[in-house]
Amino acid sequence: MSLLKKYIRLLFEQEEQVINKLRVFDFDDTLVKTDSKVYVTHANGEKLTLTPGEFAVYEAQEGDVFDYSDFEKLINPKQIRKVLNIMKRIVSKRGPEGAIMLTARANPEPVTEFLNKNNLYGIEVIALGSADPLAKADHIARRIEKDNLTHLEFFDDSLKNVKAVEALVDVYPDVDFKVRHITYEPD
Repeated sequence: MSLLKKYIRLLFEQEEQVINKLRVFDFDDTLVKTDSKVYVTHANGEKLTLTPGEFAVYEAQEGDVFDYSDFEKLINPKQIRKVLNIMKRIVSKRGPEGAIMLTARANPEPVTEFLNKNNLYGIEVIALGSADPLAKADHIARRIEKDNLTHLEFFDDSLKNVKAVEALVDVYPDVDFKVRHITYEPD
């Protein structure tokens, strides 16, 4: 059974009366695949070009300088339909407050524009401007405390981000966490 079918079945079977529940989605390589690149200049002047997926596992070297300018816009976005459909289903059941978009991008506008084009209006987009996995985990920790969350579901393609959020389970033992590592499958 596909991820989407399993998830939709789970949504129908679950008691959706949980008020303090939030689902957090990453954008690049989780909800969309783009042709945006990260450009790295090593201390010796050598240049490297990375896709978001390659960047997610890249181990920075001392002196690396990163150029994220491609992420100020959307370059040839392709939906990752299974995950997009999960988000649409959540929003149809819970409204735009049921999900947020948490992205390492610095500019939220391209993400908001993409969501609007896909009839996902009003979803909060938090653009962290940081690729540090702890930035996502810290934001989620603040959100748990601010909104007194009892249930949190996290969708991200980066294993580093997934592990950073999984570490919150020990800090918030009363929160029901579901941390989902998304792997890109072409439609």
